[in-house]
Amino acid sequence: MVNWRRNMFQILVVEDDKDLNRTVCSFLNQNGFEAKGALEPEEAYDLMYETVFDLIISDIMMPGTDGFEFAENVRDMNKEIPIIFMTARDDFESKRKGFRVGIDDYMIKPIDLEELLLRVEALLRRAKINTNKKLEIGKLVLDAEEHSAYLDGEEITLTVREFDILYKLLSYPKKTFTRTKLMEEFWDAESLSGPRTVDVYMTKIRDKMSECEDFEIVTVHGLGYKAIIK
Repeated sequence: MVNWRRNMFQILVVEDDKDLNRTVCSFLNQNGFEAKGALEPEEAYDLMYETVFDLIISDIMMPGTDGFEFAENVRDMNKEIPIIFMTARDDFESKRKGFRVGIDDYMIKPIDLEELLLRVEALLRRAKINTNKKLEIGKLVLDAEEHSAYLDGEEITLTVREFDILYKLLSYPKKTFTRTKLMEEFWDAESLSGPRTVDVYMTKIRDKMSECEDFEIVTVHGLGYKAIIK
């Protein structure tokens, strides 16, 4: 077994068949990944707000939003994350539409789990996801393992909370995060701080990143914040 799989890459499985969802997640977890299941895209979006996933496996035919629309929405949030369609639809038109909306691989049910594992590993290697979980935006490098930030090779001192907020925003460029959502994720439930505390942190992060010209943290009035990659 290759060592890099043991670093618990996060995989999201979007499949409305509960048994299949559970089976795929269990198999991936047994093989060194950390898989979470969603039964529909709306549930998947909620999980994506909470976790930075490294790869997504999705069905096409689901209630409400189908896999095509889901993949398009994911691509609006993240251009790089690998997406595998896992579907009973084996017609060429579905395959063509899937690849055109931005998926990376297409598997026909019934799924061979060992083959799925091989494809997951190949896509993660191709996406150049490494064991250090580094996020690179221009001259800025965020290392999630070390909780450290480097701009053009020079380290920028960030608190753990500042780092986590910045890493979250840059992982989902153009996605607006409300103050309440950020509070729920990065502050303890017992915290007496209000949502405006987020504004204080954003000011600190902007100040520390003032020399970085590769992104901008934009205030979405009445809602919260989002990162724009330049």
